[in-house]
Amino acid sequence: MKKKNIKEIKKKLAKVKLLILDVDGVLTKEEIIYDDRGRELKMFNVKDGLGVYLLSVIGVKTIFLSAKDSPILKKRAKDMHVVEVRGGEIPKERQLEEIKNKYQVAEKEICFIGDDLIDLGMIEKAGIGIAVKNSYPELKKISDYITSRRGGEGAVREVADLIINAKGAKKDILEFIRNPR
Repeated sequence: MKKKNIKEIKKKLAKVKLLILDVDGVLTKEEIIYDDRGRELKMFNVKDGLGVYLLSVIGVKTIFLSAKDSPILKKRAKDMHVVEVRGGEIPKERQLEEIKNKYQVAEKEICFIGDDLIDLGMIEKAGIGIAVKNSYPELKKISDYITSRRGGEGAVREVADLIINAKGAKKDILEFIRNPR
């Protein structure tokens, strides 16, 4: 599949009202860590977190959509001003109609970021489907955009910055940073 040019991608990103993120491999590196008690630990990139928070400042909502249901996600979601965490359902795209209705958005207003085969359906159905740099090859083939950064290493912040710039909201963000509401 031929990749869209950056002008087309910016047009699509300017329409985004809802960002849906896979978690493992997108917000985290491709690792799952367990402590000696069997508890799962996750490491999140702080720049990704700030990017999602800044999107909330300009009215773009974010949802975590993970194949796994994890209490850690709820804590991180709260810190990042994420509006909802959905976990434990595959295929993920089964939830798309309910999400669209709940948040009153069209598919063209949804951006999804994924990294592996279980994200194929969401990449295909979202208005703009994005694969992180270290995604599975089949996902890259059908994505509108591939990040220059790996999952867990600022890929989400890269996309957040693209959305902010596409919406012409950089000035608003800088003003917010200097004078928080």
